Amino acid sequence: MGFSSKIFGSHSKKDGDFFIGMTKILGFKPKKLDCYQKAFLHRSANEKDEDGIPMNYERLEFLGDSMLGTIISRHLFIEVPEGDEGYLTKMRSKIVSRKHLNQLGKDLGLIDFVKSRIPKSNFGDNIHGNVFEALVGAIYMDRGYNYCQKFIHEKVIAPYVDIEQLEGKVISYKSLIIEWCQKQKKSFDYEVYDDTGKDALKHFAVKLTIEDQIVAKARATSKKKAEEKASKRAYYALQDKMGKS
Repeated sequence: MGFSSKIFGSHSKKDGDFFIGMTKILGFKPKKLDCYQKAFLHRSANEKDEDGIPMNYERLEFLGDSMLGTIISRHLFIEVPEGDEGYLTKMRSKIVSRKHLNQLGKDLGLIDFVKSRIPKSNFGDNIHGNVFEALVGAIYMDRGYNYCQKFIHEKVIAPYVDIEQLEGKVISYKSLIIEWCQKQKKSFDYEVYDDTGKDALKHFAVKLTIEDQIVAKARATSKKKAEEKASKRAYYALQDKMGKS
């Protein structure tokens, strides 16, 4: 009798493979395998429980997001006793930024476990961060707070959280520009203007003006991305002035 058969008995080989895959990622053996299976169930799979309630990873994602925020907040609270509320909030945002969570999900190869009716090539980057949060939620439901804390410490805090490096990490250039303009009492505006680009994918063109002077322009596949791109260009163009203010 094989290893997975000894573990699961009547469970399928697929369950056994999933169990082994989860054990490698988690560093411990799951008790409630169904929690983890649900953590990778995309809504497109259209699965329901025995009561007819739709099942997908979104509820576990909600729980995992809360657990991640709580454990990271506790770590910062202890490690940076001099940090005020604003500082701690900003540092936590840098650690649990969508970009960072997406990279964590990619590093762990979580997309390989997702069950859906949509080709994985059609998913955007956020699927990686979403299932990472859902996995954290599943750990909490399966093993409780201590296991959840240990997993986050090993996968997030120990390898990635360096307080000094994070202090200099920019997570939103637009926020920096807005804060600086407000502090300096300067008027600013992000304006979408007509674009003559002939890209197959629709692009938005944005120009950023400060005190009625155009300081940066950018194009991207969404207004939000274009604004952030223009803000980054403006930040580097105005860095000397912003550094002195």
